[in-house]
Amino acid sequence: MLELKNISFQVDAEGKDKEIIRDVSLTIPDRKLVVVTGPNGGGKSTLAKLIAGIEKPTGGQIFFNGQDITGLGITERAGLGIAYAFQQPVRFKGIRVLDLIRIAAGKTLSVSDACQYLSSVGLCARDYVDREVNASLSGGELKRIEIATVLARKAALFVFDEPEAGIDLWSFRNLIEVFRKLRGDIQDSSILIISHQERILSIADEIIVLRDGRVVNHGARADVYPQLIKAETDVMCEGWAGSAEKGGDA
Repeated sequence: MLELKNISFQVDAEGKDKEIIRDVSLTIPDRKLVVVTGPNGGGKSTLAKLIAGIEKPTGGQIFFNGQDITGLGITERAGLGIAYAFQQPVRFKGIRVLDLIRIAAGKTLSVSDACQYLSSVGLCARDYVDREVNASLSGGELKRIEIATVLARKAALFVFDEPEAGIDLWSFRNLIEVFRKLRGDIQDSSILIISHQERILSIADEIIVLRDGRVVNHGARADVYPQLIKAETDVMCEGWAGSAEKGGDA
């Protein structure tokens, strides 16, 4: 279980402190798929980086399975079972896809086992297993390969930062099925996804809405999801009404 207690994060912006995350307290329980959503610039990706250890909070504490991990870095947190997938995957010149999956798994996987992870994210394994993780791969290919490495980790907490970014529609549909299967397979693990895609929100157990660095809603999907849809519909209707009014004035 992951617990955030009064987490804050500030950066220096032109000599002034800018608060990105504001006094956030959350619990991410085991055996749940939780999606963090909200408007752009609300602090979603920053929150994911704070959980993974890429950034350090300027206030508050983070606990993982009862251990205070606030001061631990990304490598130490990975050792405790926190797996993180970047919004923009990293390229590794000279490293094959097979090697990367084996490193992620922490053991010498067979080629067949590695290919299963690639197939699960919609890649033809025989075309990718021996390729280098370099500039020859597209952004979408890199994204799917990174997700395959995260799946190979067998982590206690999976953190995906906007996994839909940079991938095509077919791959996105496949990705939804990957998350469905992962959700069904988890035992003592949990999944945290940063996303504003409705299809990902629709498979969540819980939804957290982050706006201006604060949690403005958190609850079961059945409670929060209809509110999000209604809010989006209201905004669209207001936009249409405004456009019609301007047209009438003309």
